[in-house]
Amino acid sequence: MKNGTTMHLDAVPSLEMDEFRSVLKGCVAEGCRVASLFAATTHHDLSTVYLVLADDENSEFRVGSTQTIDGHYPSLTPDCPQVHLFEREIAEQSGIIPDGHPWFKPVRYHRTWTGVDGWNRSPHAGIVPGSGDFYRVEGDHVHEVAVGPVHAGVIEPGHFRFQCSGETVHHLEIALGYQHRGIEKALAGGPDPRSLHYAETAAGDTTIGHAMTYCQIIESLTDTKKSARAMTLRGIALELERLANHIGDLGALSGDVGFLPTASYCGRIRGDFLNMTALLCGNRFGRGMIRPGGVAFDLDEERKTELLKRLDVAEKETGSAVKLLWDNSSVMARFEDTGPLPQDVAREIGMVGVAARASGLLRDVRYTHPSGVFSFSQIPVSTFTTGDVFARAYVRWLEIQMSTAFIREQLHKIPTGEIYAPPGVPAPNSISVSMNEGWRGEVCHTAITDKDGHFARYKITDPSFHNWSGLSRAMRGQEISDFPLCNKSFNLSYCGHDL
Repeated sequence: MKNGTTMHLDAVPSLEMDEFRSVLKGCVAEGCRVASLFAATTHHDLSTVYLVLADDENSEFRVGSTQTIDGHYPSLTPDCPQVHLFEREIAEQSGIIPDGHPWFKPVRYHRTWTGVDGWNRSPHAGIVPGSGDFYRVEGDHVHEVAVGPVHAGVIEPGHFRFQCSGETVHHLEIALGYQHRGIEKALAGGPDPRSLHYAETAAGDTTIGHAMTYCQIIESLTDTKKSARAMTLRGIALELERLANHIGDLGALSGDVGFLPTASYCGRIRGDFLNMTALLCGNRFGRGMIRPGGVAFDLDEERKTELLKRLDVAEKETGSAVKLLWDNSSVMARFEDTGPLPQDVAREIGMVGVAARASGLLRDVRYTHPSGVFSFSQIPVSTFTTGDVFARAYVRWLEIQMSTAFIREQLHKIPTGEIYAPPGVPAPNSISVSMNEGWRGEVCHTAITDKDGHFARYKITDPSFHNWSGLSRAMRGQEISDFPLCNKSFNLSYCGHDL
């Protein structure tokens, strides 16, 4: 399948489990990666596991399925570490057990199960996030440090369990689930007037990324054609979202090392970019901007001129603020060689987005699986090689420059035409896959419809779901005092993971 397309469910290959495993191993060995893995009850009333592989080299998805036997199957994780969280999620959501999973425990601590394999999943059991076993390193000098879920500052909750010798971290285990809202369950039975709002709130700082991906699902299922003007406005909104968050992250990284000039300037400039999004649609985070069939707000000449003026000022001020970082030896001493993630590790665990590109992986949906305006106007992919805090910061700076140039170019040549085409009725018994490059990384949505065209299953994979494991690996061998800086250099979403 190509990005943003639909096929009938009967066209999805159904493989025996041994063949399914062999195909997964073979495709990953060839360079594909796991974009999504989930369970669903199909129109044949069978519990089926669906796999979506991203083939970046050929700009396509490989989609397949397998049926489980009595709710069990041999775990795929020992052969493909990329699926370790997906398999735990499948067990938690559907009760299908991956026998032999190396670290089988809840992901989001759903409260909808009966007891299976020693897990007490009664609706009245009072299961809470963070409960259960944690991996332990034994030794005379090993000690354990527990951080969270409540943290200093106004941030989301998450629990971090460190195994240390002195200041050195041997292992970090991350327990999330505190932000679980049941968005995928709420989307089942749609699309309806609430569905788009659920998608927008999957991760609030990625409103545009998730809304755009959801709308592409609907447009694919209904065969709705968008105008060039609508696609251009969407692309501008997506890049404004990237700019606001990247600049905010560079400011926060500066604050974590006590470099206040850049921290102060970037905090203010982030607000300027959020206000540019508000100039587009009246909301600083882009709520209500994108809808199935196009966009809800057009851009007249007066506001276009104002947007270009603000962009010029913000570009100049951003450059002045960020370049202070690279010229300061104290900042570089804290950024360089801190929290390195080698490329082979990033590839093995399926990293995406900024963190993957900072480790030298060419993973950017705008380039590898382009859709919308990016099919006609591509943005160069920004990568680095060291995989450390500096690399993750510098990739953001490179992308800030690329996104600013892209927005300016699109504003100067924005096409004429309508901004909205009403979608029709979704195709029944079909599967659709859509992906976009949100500011953290790829946002992947997969929808399966029933015989009436309603969502029988709607699966969301936020980039954070892929990347939390990368933060754990990056902390190995680091000083525990480096954790806040490493954590901010990834800046992953708790609610995007928890859904």
